[in-house]
Amino acid sequence: MNSHAFDFAELTPKERYKLLIGTVIPRPIALITTLSEDGIPNAGSFSFFNILTHDPAIRAIGIEYKPDGTPKDTAANILATKEFTVHISDHALVDQMEICSIKFPADVDELSVAGLTTVPGETVRSPRITAAPAAFECHLVQTVPVTPARVIVLGEVKRMFVRETLVDPETLYVDQIGIDAVGRLGGHLYARQLDQFERVTPTVEQFMATSGTVES
Repeated sequence: MNSHAFDFAELTPKERYKLLIGTVIPRPIALITTLSEDGIPNAGSFSFFNILTHDPAIRAIGIEYKPDGTPKDTAANILATKEFTVHISDHALVDQMEICSIKFPADVDELSVAGLTTVPGETVRSPRITAAPAAFECHLVQTVPVTPARVIVLGEVKRMFVRETLVDPETLYVDQIGIDAVGRLGGHLYARQLDQFERVTPTVEQFMATSGTVES
């Protein structure tokens, strides 16, 4: 099949952004809560986000700074307090998640504006949103400055919470349909993770036995 080639060195940041968010899909969304040094709660959502390793459990979030070059409230709070809580947003939380994406001044508590109930963190000071199907309390491990306007935050998960109806505490099986997580697509589009299929990667021996491939 033929393809259009794009040289990123010749594209503007906006053009690169448009191509990336339209193809790297769906992207999980981190609804992050933090506290400022003065104890003001903050919440923001980020789709440049994923888990990178399980041992230790490291989550990565890409955060852009404000147009004037100062850190967004989430980044500023993480840099100051070294802790944050990441929540998985389900479909029921979409409206509140979107409110938390609005660029309010630093002294505005997005959690209160969005009508989200929280409880105090257990291993961090940042609050936990009780309506979220899953939450991860994280301690800052490292920040990776990419440019003066962008930083990657690496946080280690210290404690995880999953709604009791969505996880078997013995097998650790998570009901991935029930969690109803939303993902970000290109533009203003989102997706629900309800259409699933299973593939089990075979061992080398299983593959050789079923493919008819003969070892040399």
